[in-house]
Amino acid sequence: MRCITRLSVLCLAASVLGACKPDEVIPTEAIPTAGVRFINAVPDSAGSQGLDFRFVDMVEDNAQFRITFRNSPNTTGGVTASTTVQYKNARAGARHFRIFLDDTLQAAASTVLKDSTLNLEAGKNYTLLLWGNARSTGTDKMKLTVIEETVADPGNNVALRVINTMNSAIDVRQYIKGQTLPATATWANVGPYSISTYVTSVPDTILYNVQPAGGGTALFSPDVRALVGAAAVTVAPGPFDAVPGSTIKGSAVTLLVFPRSVAGSSAPQGGAFGAPAATFVWDRRPPRPPGT
Repeated sequence: MRCITRLSVLCLAASVLGACKPDEVIPTEAIPTAGVRFINAVPDSAGSQGLDFRFVDMVEDNAQFRITFRNSPNTTGGVTASTTVQYKNARAGARHFRIFLDDTLQAAASTVLKDSTLNLEAGKNYTLLLWGNARSTGTDKMKLTVIEETVADPGNNVALRVINTMNSAIDVRQYIKGQTLPATATWANVGPYSISTYVTSVPDTILYNVQPAGGGTALFSPDVRALVGAAAVTVAPGPFDAVPGSTIKGSAVTLLVFPRSVAGSSAPQGGAFGAPAATFVWDRRPPRPPGT
């Protein structure tokens, strides 16, 4: 009994000493990251709930899942945006990724459309664009394009771009709301599955007129309006960063022109998917106001 009591006292003393020890600081890793977003522009193939893009070389909360054709377009205030085109942080370095069909059936969900690697540089943004037809072996067959989004600072202007994911060329005119439609295309003959250069414009509400290359009936009526954006808020209840858009200097915005869904395919059918569509995404945020 005496030995047990002595041992209990020693244990109690050790626990008291341990409780009095200052908290130990354990440093955490500062993980270098890049921004990655995934665009589904495949009009003829998907799982029942779209596509899944994910890195498979390590456990990471970067999965972009249930990405439907056109990335869930939503129209608010006259502007249509692809709401699931989002930059998400991913660890920098050589990364292994796959693109799957998203489906409740295991046989379909395990189908891999793309299996590849990507070298990510810390602090940079990347767009992974899957476009073309998965069921084709011709010039419009499905391919994956990786875009390193190094957009030059437009200064007091905004930068504007077009990505044509259709299998036919287009002419695109951008102009400020209230002005006359330009006679000359801002981007002439934007080829199938191609990406235009950026042009700059003064910040304002900007409209886009999209026609077949060489002219013809506009694909969208009325002309489509670019992301508007919102200014930064530096007072209570802020501060809030600016929302990128054509009215906010320093922003970069892209018009995405999508084809119609292939009839009878597993891509969304009917309604707006029975015709080409235009949506917008932002590529560059405006700089933060000083002191925020």
